[in-house]
Amino acid sequence: MLSFSSTNSYSVLRAAAGLLLLGFLAACQSSTQTPTPISGPVSTPSIAGQAADEDVVTFAFEPFTGAPGNIADELSEYIGREARQQGITLVRRVGAAATYRVNGYLAATGQPSNGTVFYVFDIVDANGSRLKRISGTESTGGASGDPWQAVSASTLSRIATRSMVEIEAWLNR
Repeated sequence: MLSFSSTNSYSVLRAAAGLLLLGFLAACQSSTQTPTPISGPVSTPSIAGQAADEDVVTFAFEPFTGAPGNIADELSEYIGREARQQGITLVRRVGAAATYRVNGYLAATGQPSNGTVFYVFDIVDANGSRLKRISGTESTGGASGDPWQAVSASTLSRIATRSMVEIEAWLNR
């Protein structure tokens, strides 16, 4: 019978989670569509959260895959704040029309001493073709047990900021 120490168990679990995430991301890489240039102004949202001009580029974030509800809700709040600061118009109603949809995928791994959140946001057009992928990692503190417990508000804020800056740069390329 094999026996693992707790350090080896964490290493094995972290490696397995990383392999699963890489497999998932590889499966998502099947898009062969060449991105089309985006033209048109990006305006700031009105008080109601909707753009006043019908020619404005809008984004609808779909529910995040992989993150617990409380983490997904908090990340959504940070994304909304950062979008306003970047002048990006978000559509917040489920099923509302938007120029682009954003599919978000998150995973977390960890050990007692440190952890990592992996994130991927795919911007897709009305046909579901991926036009832009934003991905990255953020370090977290350690947690014994559920690695999501180590994900802080500042970690989620950094993910939101980096993602919205990339979207804004993509719009204005």
